[in-house]
Amino acid sequence: MRVLVVGSGGREHALAWKLAQSPTLTELHVAPGNPGIAAVAECHPIRPEDAEGLLGLSRSLDVDLVVVGPELPLVLGLADALRRFGFLVFGPSAAAARIEGSKAFAKEIMAAAGVPTSARLAIARPPCVMKADGLAAGKGVYVCRSEAEVDEAMRALQGGAAGDVVVEELLEGPEVSLFAICDGRSALPLVSAQDFKRAFARDEGPNTGGMGAYAPVSGVGASEARALVEAVHIPVLAELASRGAPFVGLLYAGLMLTPEGPRVLEFNCRFGDPETQAVVPLLEGDLLEVLVAAARGDVSGVELRWLPDAAVTVVLAAEMYPVETDRGSVIEGVDSAAAMGALVFHAGTARHGDRLVTNGGRILAVTGRGPSIADARTAAYDAVGRISFPGMRYRSDIAEAAAAGSGVTVAGGP
Repeated sequence: MRVLVVGSGGREHALAWKLAQSPTLTELHVAPGNPGIAAVAECHPIRPEDAEGLLGLSRSLDVDLVVVGPELPLVLGLADALRRFGFLVFGPSAAAARIEGSKAFAKEIMAAAGVPTSARLAIARPPCVMKADGLAAGKGVYVCRSEAEVDEAMRALQGGAAGDVVVEELLEGPEVSLFAICDGRSALPLVSAQDFKRAFARDEGPNTGGMGAYAPVSGVGASEARALVEAVHIPVLAELASRGAPFVGLLYAGLMLTPEGPRVLEFNCRFGDPETQAVVPLLEGDLLEVLVAAARGDVSGVELRWLPDAAVTVVLAAEMYPVETDRGSVIEGVDSAAAMGALVFHAGTARHGDRLVTNGGRILAVTGRGPSIADARTAAYDAVGRISFPGMRYRSDIAEAAAAGSGVTVAGGP
């Protein structure tokens, strides 16, 4: 099969890396890609939001499947445009992608589907959570425990470009990311993951697109994941389908495991980043087979097989991320880290001649694997120690509690 992946980040690198291993793959193309992706696929300089350019590329390559990575082109209707011209697409329509594109719409869907979530509040009063209604690249959420934090969040959100503000009750408990590959009606759960949104260790600093992740989450195994998908994903799929917007793609539920039971914090319409860099390396089977089955509308005959291992991903970011990016700084040590057995996924990199340089906020995602979270964590940080670029910053506590044996419990019922 000839496959086109849309995107240029660490998530797309992880997907391309796995798709390249499929026995049925004949050609792998990525638009626009990055230097790491170029090692496993042919890259094309077309932006993810350029629907016309991507349509032309798909035609010229005569691709059999398009996999859309980022959320923005999905919300803008890229999957619809491609499907209108007969292309098989893994990624939801614009109507279904509203589940991420609008927090208010997601609340409406969950209420209609009977899916437990945090209550929406009429007034921003601490304690609460304030969110941008529209897309904010993972940075539009503010946890407010004081009036000062409410005021700060309001200024930041009103100064952004993500639409209205949604105010919710503040829930407490561990968070879990649960991905499910969906065919419009049914869903296949992937292994559970946990990501680390705050910029600095001990969950200090502003929210980011994600500074690291690990998988699987202790206490959320295969049986718990299936139960959560039945309680959370399946009702949402049914509600979207009843509105003429069947969801075909990756439905990502961000869950809070409260003492009263799981509650949905948000839905995303695509693979999470950096959780994908921890989840995909644990998949034993053929990812391409699964994505094709979902795109064709029937995953009933597909079984996902997983390695009995763990994975930990550490993001290496620019010094001032998420406030500022970094471009042109020379990156050293990637080959040395890979030689240790780590997977180094490129997120914000470029080539200047024969040199690898920075080109973004999150630069690299380094994934270590092992028989336990502790082993995977050691492998990841040992590899991180081989890499350097000016101002390089990363969290030192990714999966620290999990490695020490602090799991989570899915208490109560959804």
